[in-house]
Amino acid sequence: MAILTRGQFASIAQTKAGTRGLRGVVNESRVFSKTTSITSIFLSHSHNDKDVIEQAKIFFENLGISIYVDWADKTMPESTNGETAQKIKNQSISGNEKFVLLATNNAVSSKWCNWEVGIADPFKLPKKKIALLPLADNSGTWNGNEYLQIYPRIERSSTNINEYYVWYPDGTLETISTWINRK
Repeated sequence: MAILTRGQFASIAQTKAGTRGLRGVVNESRVFSKTTSITSIFLSHSHNDKDVIEQAKIFFENLGISIYVDWADKTMPESTNGETAQKIKNQSISGNEKFVLLATNNAVSSKWCNWEVGIADPFKLPKKKIALLPLADNSGTWNGNEYLQIYPRIERSSTNINEYYVWYPDGTLETISTWINRK
């Protein structure tokens, strides 16, 4: 299994986007709609990584998954506050079937991302509905915290660059499509 770098992830997204390209589908317009996808994901991320959000959207949509990004939700307050936290806790995390931490170095050091993982943990971990998507910087450095080792990770196969797996801390793994379809 292999942790992707930001550059590799950008290349994957560009390939999956095809001729439509990376076009700014996720932006500050604050428009989010749940689609008829197989499942939906609450995407926990650092706002310092907005460049990667569109790539994640394309990556997951190509797998039949819609993603929820809090700042693209027009029902969220313009500035983060207690209401933001309440909505994320009661509606956004519980209202999406899966939880994925876009685990960049920025996200690992973010107070909000760590809080969101803590909120999702008791509801999603026992049902195998939580995973990290670790993205190393382009030099290959990923600063994952020790406690993140208890969570499954989405990684690319080391033998087939077009296959993705959810790797569990006990050493087992499953295809990402099996994980997506788990109810």
